[in-house]
Amino acid sequence: MQIDPLGLPGLCVLTPVRFGDARGYFSESWNRARMAEAGCDVDFVQDNHSLSATVNTVRGLHFQAPPHAQAKLVRCGRGVLFDVAVDIRKGSPTYGQWAGVELSAENGKQLLIPAGFAHGFATRAPDTEIIYKCSDYYAPECEGAIRFDDANIGIDWGLTGEAILSGKDSEAGSLAEFDSPFEWKG
Repeated sequence: MQIDPLGLPGLCVLTPVRFGDARGYFSESWNRARMAEAGCDVDFVQDNHSLSATVNTVRGLHFQAPPHAQAKLVRCGRGVLFDVAVDIRKGSPTYGQWAGVELSAENGKQLLIPAGFAHGFATRAPDTEIIYKCSDYYAPECEGAIRFDDANIGIDWGLTGEAILSGKDSEAGSLAEFDSPFEWKG
């Protein structure tokens, strides 16, 4: 598996090797022992799968606060999405900065997002499926969101039309209004 850091501490792209023949391919999408050797030891406890029917659907920027903070391993099962993580760890030298990567069923890339990042994505193809592992269980009392189009963050989502949002995402506050529960640990 190829592991490429994205410039924000702890955030990296994983590209599994695909072994193919006339029938298709096989790839190992996660191996805890190999990831621990690379310094990315995460214990996942829950898998999630969502479908977004329409291009320009934006979900995020979401996070789950301590004591149920979540690291995530995100991949695209069908379609194409632009996946984004924003550092929201107080005291981090990259606080408020973002990185993004295009994930597709075709390229097989995955984004490993540590706890302390807000996560979101925008769909670039109809019927896009996102599949992701989480390091803690869903805890609705700990969930939060930051506005996806916050000018202080400045994410270029590459949208081709108006963003399609949930009510929660359209009402999310800005990073400037946010008192982060996450602390940078160096």
